[in-house]
Amino acid sequence: MSLDRFYPIFDHSDWLRRMLPLGVKLVQLRVKDQPVAEVRKQIVISQQLCREYGATLVVNDYWQVAIDAGCDWIHLGQEDLDDADLKAIKNAGLKLGVSTHDNTELERVLAMAPDYVALGPVYPTILKKMKWHQQGLPRVTEWKQRVGDIPLVGIGGMSVERAPGVLAAGADIISAVTDITLNADPEARVRDWIEVTR
Repeated sequence: MSLDRFYPIFDHSDWLRRMLPLGVKLVQLRVKDQPVAEVRKQIVISQQLCREYGATLVVNDYWQVAIDAGCDWIHLGQEDLDDADLKAIKNAGLKLGVSTHDNTELERVLAMAPDYVALGPVYPTILKKMKWHQQGLPRVTEWKQRVGDIPLVGIGGMSVERAPGVLAAGADIISAVTDITLNADPEARVRDWIEVTR
């Protein structure tokens, strides 16, 4: 199964309700600081919406809820890996995407045979405070050489204008958050993203 090159991340199913009809085919639901019952509700709704529109849903962090909801994909950050039951995830048939920021993390993740590797932040990001500075396009090229056939996701400071350069540097997929959610016209921005990545 090949993944779409445009990979937006949203924090609520309402975003999926708005964006999936525009043609989004790969989307991550990243719900933070909510009770598990609310997270479960958001995952179930998002999964239904993705099935309706023929899109792939990736659930951030909540792997047990993702298993219970019959999801196909999970994304884990490095901290999440410490607490996750990777065997249970594999046994449930979930595909796994993982964040990486440095060589040690990449080596750790490659040993898990992930279904995609995310590298970030490629550019400075306002989404969250990170101890890593921007990785830059040369690191994207280097990471792609190292991961080989595993899809490489570029994330962090992404914009429609930067997308062609990131893809040319070797990323297979580009993930965007605030370039869409903070845009004055998110729907128009998603249309621009789809146009530039397909």
